[in-house]
Amino acid sequence: MDRLTAAKVLIETVARGSISAAASHLGMSRAMATRYIGLMEEWAEARLLHRTTRKLSLTAAGEEVLPICKDLVALSQDVSSMGAHAENTPKGLLRVTASSIFAEYCLTDILMDFLQLHPAVAIDLQIVDRAINLAEEGIDLAIRVTNDPDPSVIAKKMGEVRSVVCAAPSYLRAHGEPTHVRDLAAHNCLTYAYYGRTTWQFSTHDESFLVPVSGNFSTNEAAIVVRAAMRGSGIALLPHFAANAEIKAGRLVGLMPDYKVKPMSVYAVYLSRHRVPTAMRALIDFLALRLKDYDV
Repeated sequence: MDRLTAAKVLIETVARGSISAAASHLGMSRAMATRYIGLMEEWAEARLLHRTTRKLSLTAAGEEVLPICKDLVALSQDVSSMGAHAENTPKGLLRVTASSIFAEYCLTDILMDFLQLHPAVAIDLQIVDRAINLAEEGIDLAIRVTNDPDPSVIAKKMGEVRSVVCAAPSYLRAHGEPTHVRDLAAHNCLTYAYYGRTTWQFSTHDESFLVPVSGNFSTNEAAIVVRAAMRGSGIALLPHFAANAEIKAGRLVGLMPDYKVKPMSVYAVYLSRHRVPTAMRALIDFLALRLKDYDV
């Protein structure tokens, strides 16, 4: 039997004047409360209560044991509150994965801000451009930019990524500027293995276009496409977050603004909603807040 519960029974019995009243308050039978009083007396090796048909009172030993019982219960409550506080404090190691381009231009700054807020958390960021099996790789959280999240895992939408067709001024001077998306077929298009390697999809307010593209350079590393486009090597379809600063600085030129590319969604992907670590819940909430109105 639980000595802490026995201490509570003794306290309530004295406070309420009877074992029956204490049992009722604590949600147990009178027989069970009586056994708990017996346990306390065994523990104290002394009789703690004088029992008569009309009155219940503490023995001398009971007078000494009662304040100890109160201290014991108070201490247990302090320990519980400390444990609850610790449970609610983000801490521990999180293994996170993301694509290289999203990690470089968006995620790293967000993660650094998160770690400043939660110094007891550590993050191991794995850069992988392809989708991986989270369980096999031991990953807690994947940040994925996609419009087709895996239905077998939990995918919480964080925000959206817009894309822009762009090229360096030097390329446009040498090869001319496309004015319609169909013109892309005549240009050297720099492509990324995991997105738009052979076709780029566009739309206007009343029409959609699926445009075949080709060129002399393709890579599985999206950040390399940015570098190649800035070198004047061809036309690229880039995430807005990667191209925006370069467009503002004049190193890239945004093309055909009337033709829109379908936005991609940013998802936080994890295996189960069951017993999600506090640190991971905090990170997901932080990402949702930062990416909600993020200029991506």
